[in-house]
Amino acid sequence: MSIKKHIPNTITCCNLISGCISIYLTFNGFHFAAALMLFAAAIFDFFDGFAARTLDAKSPIGGELDSLADVVSSGVAPSFILAHYMKGMGVEWFVGGVNVFVFTAFVLAAFAAVRLAKFNIDTRQTSSFLGLPVPATGLFVASLSIMMMRIDENGLLMRIVNNPYFFIAIILVFSWLMVSEVPFFSFKMKNLKFGDNKLRYILVVFAVVMFAVFRWVALPFVFLFYIFLSVIFYRG
Repeated sequence: MSIKKHIPNTITCCNLISGCISIYLTFNGFHFAAALMLFAAAIFDFFDGFAARTLDAKSPIGGELDSLADVVSSGVAPSFILAHYMKGMGVEWFVGGVNVFVFTAFVLAAFAAVRLAKFNIDTRQTSSFLGLPVPATGLFVASLSIMMMRIDENGLLMRIVNNPYFFIAIILVFSWLMVSEVPFFSFKMKNLKFGDNKLRYILVVFAVVMFAVFRWVALPFVFLFYIFLSVIFYRG
């Protein structure tokens, strides 16, 4: 068998490994690096599909492997990052002597798995998505972590995000969005025409401007703007 047939799956495995490394880094206190590994995972997730199409190396196992990798890198790993922050919030929900508050972070991983299972059997999601893509959820959590390390500990924004109910809301809203029927646009471009890609161009311009002004703090707002654009455009 030609070696090119193995390239897409190798890239997918790099996605999976990046998620595993992120979990390890979270356990050992390297939170910035853990968040960056989720961005690395997303890059691998983009290029495995690109490589499969370019090399004509699509396969049934590749699709299944991609979903399994995404469960780890965009579901389980982000849940561990959320659990890390929730552990330090002092909220105590004891059940049988165990504080289960932190465990609620892993609801996100469960819904990520459900969303990927639905995606694998849904033939409608070829040019756009129904439900928030799992990698977008993982990247939002990673960007939120980076933002929290870059803002003033006593500032208003930190007081808002460093709140247990904020984290519960993030888990519930993003879990629902992943399994919902809300349409979201993808970044697959058939051409460079503005009319066919206006949402993509608007998002890119917004991201560049926000990052130029606010640097790392802008990242979670870029992903929220992606959600806003998708919902407003498709409702219109």
